[in-house]
Amino acid sequence: MALDNIFGIAGSALNAQTTRMNATASNLANAGSVAGTEKDAFRGKRAVFRTILDMQMGTKPADNTGGVKIDSLIDDPAPITRMSDPGNPAADKDGYVYLSNVNEMTEMVEMMAAARSYQNNVEVINTARQLMMRTLDIIKS
Repeated sequence: MALDNIFGIAGSALNAQTTRMNATASNLANAGSVAGTEKDAFRGKRAVFRTILDMQMGTKPADNTGGVKIDSLIDDPAPITRMSDPGNPAADKDGYVYLSNVNEMTEMVEMMAAARSYQNNVEVINTARQLMMRTLDIIKS
């Protein structure tokens, strides 16, 4: 695997982790939202990753380039909570509001994991850059 492939692979991971962090930020922003029906209640979003391997896709079988991409954003399957709040303007005819299924603690863990993965891929890029610079220094000598 050539060093230039590393930049593409790590770059795709940076993009995927950015999308993951954006979904988490959106979930946290909507964590306190309420709705008048279960159908309208906010459901947390989760990024689904998919690996990219040229060998699997049938192109350039001798080249082992890869990476990751966002396959889709799906709704979190956790149940929606119903709460009695007859004074709320969003309440249904029985006085219930429906809370989002976002758990703030889970989202914080998700954000920390995405940030750590992002940081790791930045380190991969920095290390590859340093290796390329050292190679150029050797060639100059």
